[in-house]
Amino acid sequence: MLDPARLAASVPQAMAMLLGARPAAIFTTGGYVAIPTLLAATALRIPVLLWDGNVVPGRSVRFTAGRASAIAVSFAATCGALAGSGRPCFVTGTPIRDVGEIDREAARTSLGVAPGARVLLIFGGSQAVRRFNAAVAEALPRLVERVHVIHVTGDDGYAAALAGRAALPPVVRDRYRPYPFLRDEMLAALATADLLVGRAGSSTLAEATALGLPMVVVPYPHAAGHQRANALVLAQAGAARLVEDEQFDAAALLDAARLLEDPSAHVRMSAAARELGRPGAADAVADLVLALAERRPLPDPAVVERRSRGKAA
Repeated sequence: MLDPARLAASVPQAMAMLLGARPAAIFTTGGYVAIPTLLAATALRIPVLLWDGNVVPGRSVRFTAGRASAIAVSFAATCGALAGSGRPCFVTGTPIRDVGEIDREAARTSLGVAPGARVLLIFGGSQAVRRFNAAVAEALPRLVERVHVIHVTGDDGYAAALAGRAALPPVVRDRYRPYPFLRDEMLAALATADLLVGRAGSSTLAEATALGLPMVVVPYPHAAGHQRANALVLAQAGAARLVEDEQFDAAALLDAARLLEDPSAHVRMSAAARELGRPGAADAVADLVLALAERRPLPDPAVVERRSRGKAA
């Protein structure tokens, strides 16, 4: 948390900036750097929407929640955790890219994946990707016998992944496609995949559920438990299987791939994922910000719910 001396110095600076910019409203994710701005906004009567993407809100979010005009969250349980703030709380989901227009077959063609192929996407994010890379390296010869693999390695793991690909028999080599990173192509990779093995960051879960993509979730263990709490929501809903970080290895990866050999389980997980999805989250959040900026009454929670689900308000 900010120390009192820094806070005392930062609030007047934030107030001067706000007086100069004169924003109609403020949107914040409630990190430590937001605290002076929110204290200044309270004094200047500028409305604030606070958004949090984790099931368990962090200390800075809990501290700033009472300064917000309204709260938007990705998970219903977060509203309960922030009930003491006394502020209206809306479940909007996590704002993501537009997934409504993505064409699965076109996405597969762009990534060189044959129609009908079963595709496993392995994406460790930016945190502790080495555990994922080690599991893929050991399991790869057996993995490509079953499925096609799109593997995001990070820069440090890319050369080893290319070497692993070159060592595969030519007949299955094209089934393994490593990439150091996927930026603009990530949405195509998600649309191409039949199963995602990855971490439990809010955006990853939001995009997977919006696409109805089943997951095997390996929460990053060093994020104050946020990712594990996020993953539990999906696991309890039947949309994902949870594997603890220390238990994730080649055997766990091969076991994950077996989900693609069980069509009925895959269909159930896909339906559960889609039920959790909120592809209209960005629109729902924007509606709340605009209502605050224009000093209008906030939308009814049922309207926000429909909007976040991608349905007409």
